[in-house]
Amino acid sequence: MTARSPIDSAVATTKGDDGTTGLLYGGERIAKDDPRTEAYGTIDEAVAALGLARANLGAKRRIGTLSPALGGLGELILRLQRELFVVGAELATNPEAWDRLEDGRTRVSAAMVADIETLLVEAEASITLPTEFVVPGETVTSAALELARTILRRAERRAVALRRAGQVPGDNLIPYLNRLADLVWVLARAAESAESKLATPARRGPRPGPRSRPADATGGHR
Repeated sequence: MTARSPIDSAVATTKGDDGTTGLLYGGERIAKDDPRTEAYGTIDEAVAALGLARANLGAKRRIGTLSPALGGLGELILRLQRELFVVGAELATNPEAWDRLEDGRTRVSAAMVADIETLLVEAEASITLPTEFVVPGETVTSAALELARTILRRAERRAVALRRAGQVPGDNLIPYLNRLADLVWVLARAAESAESKLATPARRGPRPGPRSRPADATGGHR
């Protein structure tokens, strides 16, 4: 194979042209389809999907159509996006460097899980939840949040597989992802409620009256 000439780019290093990528704190490079890469790459997808929701809120704010009830949602989403970088860092760290991880910065902490649980309880208390599975799409913001939720569930599944293989350094990462996916589901419902929309039930027929949420309404994995 003919060697490629270096390119004058601040982004492309060409080191990954062989299908490998580096881990945090160095160490041996791993394949780009390694389960660890799949896991933290999925976190990256979730961050981007949350960005769609935040961008839509920003657009509404700029044109003056943002409901007052959605006023703080953009800031909360940004906070969650930043916390997911902590999740990604933990998943992307070379096992030989696990002793260098820091709670809340490069490793998910118990406090982060507790904070998400508090946000979840507060969000649930602020709205009336549907009683069955729902079809995303009532609003752009809620649909983007639902997309983020499904990606978070995939990230959780990837992380569970890594934990089974002894490749998750901390005890809080998987509970955090589990709780966060629940929170994002509730935030999607809150976004609909703020714009006077009702979630579309998965079954045809008249919409049931709102009651408490069933155990599996967030798409499972709870």
